[in-house]
Amino acid sequence: MLVVGLTGGVASGKTTVSQILREEGAYLIDADQIARQLVQPHTATWDEIRKAFGDEIVDESGSIQRKKLAARVFSDPRQRDVLNQILHPRIWKEVEDRLKAIADNDPQAIVVIDAALLVETGDYRKMDKVIVIASSAAEQVERLKKRDDVEEEQARKVLASQMPLEEKLRVADFIIHNEGSLEETRMRTKEIFRELKKIALC
Repeated sequence: MLVVGLTGGVASGKTTVSQILREEGAYLIDADQIARQLVQPHTATWDEIRKAFGDEIVDESGSIQRKKLAARVFSDPRQRDVLNQILHPRIWKEVEDRLKAIADNDPQAIVVIDAALLVETGDYRKMDKVIVIASSAAEQVERLKKRDDVEEEQARKVLASQMPLEEKLRVADFIIHNEGSLEETRMRTKEIFRELKKIALC
């Protein structure tokens, strides 16, 4: 089994690339999707986050308001650390459980782990290969504004809170420059998957 980390800055195009890789035959484990499942109302993780950040981040239905929580953690590194300390161990326990299940079922699998904080947490060292998606700050700001319906100032704050792209690129085995057309991104992603298949056979 070949385990591949997929990462990049916020709104760099991880979802697009991960879907193309899945279409090509990779198994996909999405860390953000796992995080969403972990914080469902009245779970242990939900309760810990609510206690750490207060009832004001919970809406009337009991759901955590992700945008409100994000605004808090992106503006305060200490609060971001608190959230990561709650979520990170639980996310990676689930990732490891899924990896074991895939390995048992398909030992020749290529598994892509889509994780925004792969480099920041040091988890990139657990990967056999790492793909980093690179996108210009201007592109990321525009995508963030559309995706999350935020003002430019807030989008730039989110970008400024992140690890510089150059640091992520240093650990990359493959780089996808996602600044052109979707077709260009698709072609580069398919090219990388062909390389991964060759590596998996070795």
